[in-house]
Amino acid sequence: MFFIDVQGTLIDDIKKEPIEGTIELINRLNREKIPYLVVTNNTKEESHKFLTYLNSIGFEIPKERYLDPLMVLDEVVKSRETLAFGVDSFLETLQERGYKTSSQSPQTLLLGVKHNYSSDEYATIIETILNNSSIQLVGMHGTSIYSKHGKRYPGVGAILQMLKFATGKESDVVGKPSRLFYQKALEMIEADSFRDITMVSDDFTGDLRGAKELGMRTVLVLSGKIKHIDELSTFDDEVERPDSVMDKLNSSILSMLQ
Repeated sequence: MFFIDVQGTLIDDIKKEPIEGTIELINRLNREKIPYLVVTNNTKEESHKFLTYLNSIGFEIPKERYLDPLMVLDEVVKSRETLAFGVDSFLETLQERGYKTSSQSPQTLLLGVKHNYSSDEYATIIETILNNSSIQLVGMHGTSIYSKHGKRYPGVGAILQMLKFATGKESDVVGKPSRLFYQKALEMIEADSFRDITMVSDDFTGDLRGAKELGMRTVLVLSGKIKHIDELSTFDDEVERPDSVMDKLNSSILSMLQ
């Protein structure tokens, strides 16, 4: 059984087109009835729109094989009185869902992905936390790195760690690698245990470490955020490495894991 990431794993980070071999893999999983779930941290547009896009570029992914953070958001956020940060399309999606993204009395600070967070935005977030110790700090996911225009920026997970260092504030995470999100995925795929799952992603810190802590087998692909296995050498030696590494995802993963 597989959990499969999208950006950097199924589609490339720049053109958002299928990576060679990935459409064939999804077709084979469908044809051979091998259980899988596409688990993405997409939050820039509504779930059904992003799934429709993936279908339009050749991935025959049924809706029951798809999960993103917006599908579990209401289970995490305690109040719709929010002060939200992220790209415009994310904020618009929140507003369509009834969230007040610029509340004057926010009960929740909600952070989405954005490559150009400003120092003033960070200052506003920090002041809001320090002036309201009971506010809920929520990250839409725990990505370590965000790739855009061929560059790598701090992901939401990295920003949450910065805010914890600055303010001492703990945070909740909606998408990967939160246990809630992975538990929802486990229920959807109808598996008995996380040990039945192989998680495939290009995000070593933001996806695979959390998956491995839950007992999943992990496969790192070098087609996205991490370009070469040597880039992991900067991490502490005690950090558990991925079980396997592939240049890119394709059907060879099936024979590799046998």
